[in-house]
This record gives sequence, C-alpha cells and structure tokens, in this order.
Amino acid sequence: MAKTDTSHEDRYLTVPELAALLRIKERKVYDLASSGAVPCSKVTGKLLFPEKAVRRWLEKGQTGAVQAEGARPAVFLGSHDPLLDWALRQSECGIATFFDGSQDGLDRFAASEGVAAGLHMFDAASTEWNITEVEAAFSGSDAVLLAFATRQRGLVLRAELAPQITSLVDLAGRSMTPRQVGAGTRSLFDHLLQEADILPETIQMRPVARSEADAVLDVASGASDATFGLEALAAQHHLGYVPLIKERFDLLVSRRAYFEPPMQRFIQFLRTSEFVAHAATLKGYDVAEAGTVRWNG
Repeated sequence: MAKTDTSHEDRYLTVPELAALLRIKERKVYDLASSGAVPCSKVTGKLLFPEKAVRRWLEKGQTGAVQAEGARPAVFLGSHDPLLDWALRQSECGIATFFDGSQDGLDRFAASEGVAAGLHMFDAASTEWNITEVEAAFSGSDAVLLAFATRQRGLVLRAELAPQITSLVDLAGRSMTPRQVGAGTRSLFDHLLQEADILPETIQMRPVARSEADAVLDVASGASDATFGLEALAAQHHLGYVPLIKERFDLLVSRRAYFEPPMQRFIQFLRTSEFVAHAATLKGYDVAEAGTVRWNG
C-alpha cells in the first residue's frame, strides 16, 4: 500500500512563515487574513494558517481557469459608478475602465476581458444583491466579490417638477431617460415598474444613456423630465429627487489580479481617509464595508 503523504496534514503556518512562503511582507499577510482571501484560523489571539489549505489555495492559482487569467488586461468592467470612477483615478493604480452595464461586465469578466467588474444586480427571488448571479456564473472559480458601497437610488427630476412627481405612478405621460438593456439600473427599474403594476408604455422613453452621469445630465439639461438615478448625482446638479431603494454596489475581482500591485494599490486606497472623506461628500453613499469579502469563489 502506498504511503500517504501527511507532511502538511496538521501543520499550521505562522504569519512570518506564510510571508516567507508567499514572498510578501508580514503586513500584507494581515491584510489577506482580514479580507478573507487566504485560509486562516485565530487561536488565542494568534493568526494561524493551515498549510494544507494554503497549498491547495496556491495550487489552484497554477492550473485551469487561473492560467487563462494571466492574459487578463488591466481593465475595470461593469457598471458605471461615479465614486468608483474617481477612486480608480485618484489611487493612481493604472487600471483602465470600460463601463457598459452590470451584465456586460459579468459577461466580459467571464471571457477574461478585464480584472474586475462593478455590479449592482438585484435578484427578486432571494432579494439578494449580486451574489446570486456571481455564484451561478463563477462558483468554484478563482473570483472574489468585494463590497464597495451601498447607494440610494430613486427618481431624479427636473427641479420644477419635484412637487408634481412623488412616486413611479406620477411618471405617466412624462419623458424619461432609461439606461440600456443589461444595465443593473435598467433591470431594477423594470422590476419596480412590474411590482407597481405600471406599463412602460405609459412613460415617454427617450434614447438610452449608457452611464449614470449621462442619464442625469439629460435631466439637468432639460431634455428629459426624469431618470432612475443616484441621489448623489441629483444633489450635485441641484435636481429633484424621490428615494425608492437602497442598493449594493460590489466588485467582482479576479483572485490573481487581487494580489497584483495595481489592484492592491486600489484596494489599499479604499481604506484611506481620503476615500472615506470623499465618499462622505456624496449623498446616499455608505462605504463602511468597502474592500471586505462578500463572496469567495
């Protein structure tokens, strides 16, 4: 009978040992442990890392889908978010952007066309944000879902119409700028209309806007009466606003890219006072959980 290798069966690595194994600084090991990215246990106040699980985790990054991830371009995909857009630039991480909706981001991420994707996808059956779609598409893969922000979303209106439009029902006969099919905003708006038993045909739909900012600018310019947008952008343009829902905006990230310098630079920026202070200037944003793991593939 062949002898079973038990050399790593019960052994635990300390912080210095894991740092040496991964060739990173000990501070980085604490960051990985706090984010949930690496298997670990806390015993009597000390962090310990089961060597067998750690080596499985490392081996997973050497085969299969992760090999293909080596070719991922440094591009952030998915839904447009003004705070995310600002943070990517301000962090000087060097990651480019291609924002064209949550579903587009999910599809392009699956095709290895980027290192991350911003998502705000609501599942009516589970009333869960993002996890249902990500789990269905990437369970068992080398991906992780990080929290970014919760955002207040509702009807953004021309200021003079604020007294006249106080709910979805009041959109009847009004012009509205929608987002494109596949955008998380569009899917959520269609769901809310269905819940309220409102026919889309009763609203005068204008040509689609392909970003949060473009949709609100259509209202600010007077070209449209309303859009389904973010409270933060309504406030910036001094527009009317009717709150409808609080949503989660999360980041689907390639685990391999997570450990690369550009993504690490960006994630570290999410923990700075500069990021927190800027988010506080945007109405309706809460970034208390930014960078924490919500789902691990």
